[in-house]
Amino acid sequence: MCARFTQFGIRQIQENFGLTAPLPDLTPLYNIAPNAAVPVVVRTAEQGRHLRLMRWGLVPPWQDDHTTGVRMINARSETVAEKPSFRTAYKRRRCLVPTDGFFEWTGEKGDKQPWFIRSRKYAAFAGIWEIWERAEGYLETFSILTTAANGVVGQLHDRMPVWIFERDFGAWLGPGEANPALLAPAPDELTECWPVTRAMGNPRFQDPSAVVPIEVPGTLF
Repeated sequence: MCARFTQFGIRQIQENFGLTAPLPDLTPLYNIAPNAAVPVVVRTAEQGRHLRLMRWGLVPPWQDDHTTGVRMINARSETVAEKPSFRTAYKRRRCLVPTDGFFEWTGEKGDKQPWFIRSRKYAAFAGIWEIWERAEGYLETFSILTTAANGVVGQLHDRMPVWIFERDFGAWLGPGEANPALLAPAPDELTECWPVTRAMGNPRFQDPSAVVPIEVPGTLF
């Protein structure tokens, strides 16, 4: 599961995604929580690769109540092609979620320690997105695909986001069926993590110190 992540490498978004339009003014985000409005990269025939602001938590177009999206922040890569909530988006509306890393927790309830996990090589999260439209409004939402954890993340959690590396950006955003090989867990040697401040447990905590390593006695690594 991925329930918090970061997006603070703003300059890298323009450099690494081959966007066709200048970036809007973006604020570095150090602690993104579900329901947040997040810039994601999509590709259309009319506009090429470009950023769109979407809410994190996919709402299927047939869903009457758009508030259910908070329960669809992640989509399991093993079943995304079959699940009614995700299969159309997986086939027609894939996106890339720019990120600098994500958070997981270890420990017992009431005494949980957050960890920051990142790729050593530039990557984005694999995402899918949908359009929800009713008389009362229009909404674009997305979900992050997850896969089985690799050896590093597996010491913290049994799932991790799917990382799409820069060489595969075009393949993921392209039309047609997605290559299932892109959904594999990231290699251990490209994954690193460290403990961070417990202050980031509050989603209002938006500070660079959210990702700074701290000393924690008896940690896993």
